[in-house]
Amino acid sequence: MTEEQILCSASRYTEKFYLNPRFSNLPKKIQDELKVACVLFTHEIGGVIYLYYDDEGSLCIATDYNEDDFLYDEIGSGLKVNQLRNEKRELFEQLEEYYELLIMMKNK
Repeated sequence: MTEEQILCSASRYTEKFYLNPRFSNLPKKIQDELKVACVLFTHEIGGVIYLYYDDEGSLCIATDYNEDDFLYDEIGSGLKVNQLRNEKRELFEQLEEYYELLIMMKNK
């Protein structure tokens, strides 16, 4: 995953949310929804969450954690990722369309 493919991320360690400036033209409501989802995820599970686009333009979710983070819930992480995908399915589909139309077409 490269920097330009990352849509956003949040970290329990730094207690920060990151939205890639490349996507700063997304409506504020969508930016806020992404922020809330990512921050709540890291607050509940711990570690770091990344939302990124793969080479085909699909929106993917990845998590990571420090080796010495004994509070990270690895099992809960997988369950929470699936819950997030289900709850945000419509938003994620719209974000994939956005990426395809505005980013991938621009790069062709």
